[in-house]
Amino acid sequence: MNICIISGSARANNNTIRVGYAIERLLKNEHIVTLIDFQQYDIPLINQAEISLNNLSDFQKKLVDGMSNAQIVFLISPEYNYTTTPEILNMLHRMGDRNFKHLFDEKIFALVGVSTGKGGKIPSLHLTTILNKVISYLDLNSFVSSKFFESHFTKQVLDENGNSLENKEYDNGINDFVSYTLRMATRWGK
Repeated sequence: MNICIISGSARANNNTIRVGYAIERLLKNEHIVTLIDFQQYDIPLINQAEISLNNLSDFQKKLVDGMSNAQIVFLISPEYNYTTTPEILNMLHRMGDRNFKHLFDEKIFALVGVSTGKGGKIPSLHLTTILNKVISYLDLNSFVSSKFFESHFTKQVLDENGNSLENKEYDNGINDFVSYTLRMATRWGK
């Protein structure tokens, strides 16, 4: 199965990439996995430039190719002022249209919220609403998984390379979330 993991924080040394690496580690032995790191993010705001499929930057091409080929898209967002990041919002606004609708069609979207403390639910709920609107508006055959993962106290449970720091509750939670997502993809023929 082709899987795209989007780590949606543009900050250096962010916790979101730790979770991206952890999910990638769980999947890479049995699946084709593309990890997109928003630390290289360069999608212009709406008034700055058009985005053309024929003239993509390296980052944009990796994002477009990763999402195009994926049956599952894991979208990981830090809790940023009680919502998702401006970069994720901009990406969804710029690419959630007819020119890029193939990026959102025939996909299962699995959402992860990341926090340095106890949190992460709000960005997942916010992204659920936006992604469902894109899917509905463009009349696509995709869905946003109802199960999302909240990565609490991320620096205390994962090292900078996404390796477990042996917190059994966290490890069980992320394993269950990834397994559930794979089961749903298999159930719906993705």
